[in-house]
Amino acid sequence: MSRARWTIVAAVIAFAAAIAGVGVGRWLFPPHPAPAGELHTLLHRDLMLDTAQEARIAAIETRFAGRRRALEQAMRADNARLADAIAAEHGYGPRVAAAVDSCHHTMGELQKVTLAHVFAMRQEMRPDQTEAFDRAVVKALTAGER
Repeated sequence: MSRARWTIVAAVIAFAAAIAGVGVGRWLFPPHPAPAGELHTLLHRDLMLDTAQEARIAAIETRFAGRRRALEQAMRADNARLADAIAAEHGYGPRVAAAVDSCHHTMGELQKVTLAHVFAMRQEMRPDQTEAFDRAVVKALTAGER
C-alpha cells in the first residue's frame, strides 16, 4: 500500500475512533439538564404561583421569547459574517476583529435582555417565592463552577 493511501486509511480510522469515543462518552456520562430548564421547572412547578402570577409571567415569557429569537437570529448572522471574514482573511485581520466585536455585542444584548426577563418575572413573585427563585438563578449562572 502506498504511503498516501496508508495515511488516508489511518486518518479515516482515527476519525471513526474519535466519533465512537464521543458516542461512548455521551452514553457513559449523559449531559446534565440545562440550568434554564431547572429554573423553568422551579418557576412553573415548585413555586406554587397563583393564577394571576402565572398569567403575568406567561406574558413576560412571550415577550422575551420573541426578543430572544431575534437576538439568536442576529447571532447566527454574526457568525456567518465571522465565517466569511475568516475565509477572506485567513487570520485575525480587521474584518475578523469587526465580526468578533459584532458577535460580542449581540451576545451582550442577549444577556441583558435575559437578565431583564429574569428580574421582571421575579417582580411578580411573593417574598416567600423569591428566595428559592434567587437560589435557582445563582445555580443556573454558576453551573459547573460549584
